[in-house]
Amino acid sequence: MAENPTPPPPRTTAAVEDYLERISELIKKKGYARVVDIAAELKISQASVTTMVQRLDGEGLVKYEKYRGMVLTSAGEEVAARIAHRHALLTQFLALLGLAETVIAHDVEGMEHHVSPETFDALEKLNRYLETHPEVVAEIKK
Repeated sequence: MAENPTPPPPRTTAAVEDYLERISELIKKKGYARVVDIAAELKISQASVTTMVQRLDGEGLVKYEKYRGMVLTSAGEEVAARIAHRHALLTQFLALLGLAETVIAHDVEGMEHHVSPETFDALEKLNRYLETHPEVVAEIKK
């Protein structure tokens, strides 16, 4: 009998990923995440945040208690970690190319939700190669 492979991570939208990324960052920074904090971070209404957080709770990505805040479930933590990894890799890759920090920050926010897993794997391999071959990086930056 074959072993059960690890199930793929849940499919998420860019909006869901943005929320999970912010929730994870807030928890790391403050120890908790509340609707009011997420609304301030994303510059949207608390009502909109509440609606999305309730959806995330229903999807098993967060555990939300009204007036108390939320925590990420293990599934939510897995998605948030995947998002953080993509963000860090894209930031590092673009930095290797010598782009300005403001350009990198803007581009990463646009790219991180729209790169396929296959392209991301290829970028990860290319990034590792470039890190070990500074002469190639120097040639690219010319």
